[in-house]
Amino acid sequence: MTRTRQLALLWAVVVCLLLGHNAYLWLVQRIVPNTDIMALLPVQERDPVLQQSFSHMVDAAQQRIIVLVGAADWEDAKRAADAYGAVLAPRKDLFDAIQISEKTQGDWLSLFQRHSLTLLTAQQEAQLRAQPSQFWLEAALGKLYSPFGGPKLGSWQQDPFGLFAGWVQERAQETPVRPRDGHLFVADARRQYVLLPLTLKVPALSMTAQETVLPLLKQAADAARKAAPQAELIQAGVILHAAEASAQASGEVSTIGIGSLLGIILLMWFAFHSFKPISLIMLSIGIGFLGALSVCWLVFGQIHLMTLVFGASLIGVAQDYGIYFLSNRLSADEKLDSPALLKRLLPGLGLTLLAAVIGYMGLALTPFPGLRQMAVFSALGLVFAWLTVVCWFPALIGARALKSGALVRVYGDALRRWPLLRLNRATLAAAVIFVLAAGYGVSRLGANDDIRLLQNPPKHLIDDQIKLSKLTDAPTPVQYFLVRGASAEEVLQREEALKARLDKLIAGGGITGYQAVSNWVPSARTQAARRALIEQKLLGDDGPLQGLAEQTGEDAQWIAATRAGLLAAGTPLTPEDFLKSPASEPSRHLWLGDTGGVHASIVALRGLGRAAVPDVMRAADGLHGVQWVDKVAEISSVLGRYRENMSWVVLGAYALVFALLFPRYRGRTWRVLAPTALASVATLAILGFASQNLQLFHVLALLLLLGVGVDYGIFMQERPDNRGNAAWMAVGMSASSTFLSFGLLGLSKTPALQAFGLTMLLGIALAWLIVPCFGTIKEGKHD
Repeated sequence: MTRTRQLALLWAVVVCLLLGHNAYLWLVQRIVPNTDIMALLPVQERDPVLQQSFSHMVDAAQQRIIVLVGAADWEDAKRAADAYGAVLAPRKDLFDAIQISEKTQGDWLSLFQRHSLTLLTAQQEAQLRAQPSQFWLEAALGKLYSPFGGPKLGSWQQDPFGLFAGWVQERAQETPVRPRDGHLFVADARRQYVLLPLTLKVPALSMTAQETVLPLLKQAADAARKAAPQAELIQAGVILHAAEASAQASGEVSTIGIGSLLGIILLMWFAFHSFKPISLIMLSIGIGFLGALSVCWLVFGQIHLMTLVFGASLIGVAQDYGIYFLSNRLSADEKLDSPALLKRLLPGLGLTLLAAVIGYMGLALTPFPGLRQMAVFSALGLVFAWLTVVCWFPALIGARALKSGALVRVYGDALRRWPLLRLNRATLAAAVIFVLAAGYGVSRLGANDDIRLLQNPPKHLIDDQIKLSKLTDAPTPVQYFLVRGASAEEVLQREEALKARLDKLIAGGGITGYQAVSNWVPSARTQAARRALIEQKLLGDDGPLQGLAEQTGEDAQWIAATRAGLLAAGTPLTPEDFLKSPASEPSRHLWLGDTGGVHASIVALRGLGRAAVPDVMRAADGLHGVQWVDKVAEISSVLGRYRENMSWVVLGAYALVFALLFPRYRGRTWRVLAPTALASVATLAILGFASQNLQLFHVLALLLLLGVGVDYGIFMQERPDNRGNAAWMAVGMSASSTFLSFGLLGLSKTPALQAFGLTMLLGIALAWLIVPCFGTIKEGKHD
């Protein structure tokens, strides 16, 4: 058995294993691509507490769906909301809905009523310190006799001075949402809304959720509109964004993948007028995809949908090796069999693979898990496609000559009229013009590293989210204060110090409020101080309680019973007690607890505008253990830093590729790299002239452009004395298919992928135009 047949059989075994593994993944394990955009973002590995705080905020928001059903008339809003809820009610396996009743309110308050003596607002505490006994006596009598004495929680004797009622009222101010007729109610100037908070019991980013939950939500919305045609529905939740992203990415995979395949098929047909070369190229690409998917799944345990979108553009690169072999087979002597031809072409093929892998693996140097997965997927796809060409093409093609189409002859003739660079005035003039134009264009480039470029949600989802945030005054999950301490008590004390500063910002209009566990559970030090203050100011002999008894005709027994009731709670209220109560449900994500020996919590802000961020950040100055967290700014800063760092990596990659190529090409090595380098500079200049802002994904595209574009230089320099069709045809077909795949990537609705695709599109086109200019002038003459 010949060596060629042995390699072919060995590779057939590998391919059978890949087919079996892929069949298992899709048909048995039924894998689902990950659609979580957060999986693409960098992990803050150096600070696990900070990362956990962000996870707490994101996870809390991730499983929530908030629905507002509004109408001008409250009855219409209720009727539509009831119809909406009736559709979801039977699916308790999917949704956990909050039921509002008087018992619910009683359950929320029972814990705090036992500790009412230590639950005061900042204003009440200030009044206790400043106001005389007569003030509190009159306040208590007013609540007893006046019909407008404020809210009453329990009997008057349980809270004669209205301190607990005032505290509860302040807690209610943390949200404009109120209970009304068994529903949650919120309103603006035009409509009254029923708020339906839903918690998903299935992972929001799973395909199960998208396949089952979304149709139910649509059915519920239709029922609501049928019950009250004039009703307005506002829906917000991570699952809605995930579904849109999934649908968008699936569409882009189809557009890019099918468009690239059709383009390659047409090119191959025009070039060879035969289906066999087409089928061979498709075979190498298909095996590349199967191999990349299998190994990536084994390495990462999952595959991101964006990896598949990006991987669809791999089609434009993986076919280079097959095209190069077929182009040379087309022009080779019939006496030269395919194994011998492969042996002659193998050094060049090996270098093209190595250069492309270097380009792709540059993506793996970024801190983004998504980009690392894309890099590994693409590099593996190239390796498997390359091995398919090396192991199978010689055996499948044999020594038979391939037919050439009219495209080959027309395109080959064009090479003879292509200008060659020579050391003369025309070349010098062109170089000067290029340097001046490129320098001016590059100088016009700005920079934009905003993380929001990673996703482009539909306008209706953004509008609903903005409207919901305004109506509910909800805090943002990506900007908050992280508070740390050696114990839970220290964390609560530091929260209280921070809140004292934030109160000044609320008074100045910088923010509308904040959410913190210490709003519900004061520190033990504060509880003890408040208890002592109330005993001294209100419950002491000859104090307001004594005067109140005299005014109402009560005896000493009443005074003793009232005092005993107020002092009933013997131990301070703790975060653990609070977290076990139903009232803590909206705030549980704010308490991180003990994380690796460090206790931590989150103080979330409401009504924070961009203009107020600098003042809010300064609120943490000088407070030990208090840290301002702005995840958008942090990740955008990481993007900017890596954009700069990856620019140096691009230069380093050129040096590395030069070193790899030099032993083979010697004095001609610069001719291999110059076309891609000039194309990269020209691409940046064009982006500058178009007033584009440079971002990380432009730079990453330049890195990949090196890996792809250097193939063309290698093809042309493998036989520098040959101005014939084989190498030039390989360059043209490779550039055309890469142009197609990455050009289609430029149609992506995700700005980051669009920037990547546009950069590759320009760079590949320019590299194709420039590479023939660096051919040698005479046979055997090298620079």
